[in-house]
Amino acid sequence: MQARQLPAQRGFAWLGEGLQLWRRNPALLTFASFGYLLLLILVSVAPFIGQVLASLLMPVLSLGVLNTCRAIDAGRKAGPDVLFSGFQQNLPALVAIGGLYLAGSLLVLALTAVADGGTLFGIMTSGGKLEPEIATSTGFTMALLIAISLSTPVMMAYWFAPLLAGWWKVSAPKAMFFSFFACLRNWRPFLAYSIALALFGAILPGIVLGIVGMVSPTLATLLSVPLPLLLVPIVFASFYANARDIFGEPDNAPEQA
Repeated sequence: MQARQLPAQRGFAWLGEGLQLWRRNPALLTFASFGYLLLLILVSVAPFIGQVLASLLMPVLSLGVLNTCRAIDAGRKAGPDVLFSGFQQNLPALVAIGGLYLAGSLLVLALTAVADGGTLFGIMTSGGKLEPEIATSTGFTMALLIAISLSTPVMMAYWFAPLLAGWWKVSAPKAMFFSFFACLRNWRPFLAYSIALALFGAILPGIVLGIVGMVSPTLATLLSVPLPLLLVPIVFASFYANARDIFGEPDNAPEQA
């Protein structure tokens, strides 16, 4: 199990490859993507332990979405039950990844208290109201910058971890270790990928809807409704595209660069 080091331009291709994958089976991929989101939302609203359970299940269900993409990519027939296939693939490690990711996220939020006295931590963990004067304060701005800076390595450690644990059967710490360094090694294509996501997922649709809204606000509203149905599964498919590009698959792993 080795990670390729890819050129920057590959990052721009991942979103297009996600679109191609979605076009091969839009119904199944849309079901898996929104089923993943809906299940996490439903679990998270459970009293007391909902947020913790959602964090623990997130790697399991995300592996189910990746398995959906893998089945479509290989041309295999798959049904809606593939979303739950992660429960059969190294479940203890997947749950441990969710726990480590939750712990890392909470630690990052706790460290932001140095800047704003715990305001951001309270809002993110208990859903407190953000007052306008707080949002514009220097301390809160610093807390946001700290959160973004420190949460980036946490996200890097999580990014590939579910598929590494599920497909290669490695332990949670090892999966997160390899995920972090694979992202670090490929920071250039990931930067290009982030630009592509911002451009095609937010900026261009916003410009188009803004222009349409100037002509017909009603039409702009109608066009904005199905937009997530298209963008969300394509973005999920692009996650699979970058994972396949960097790590390959267990039966076709890339050689060490």
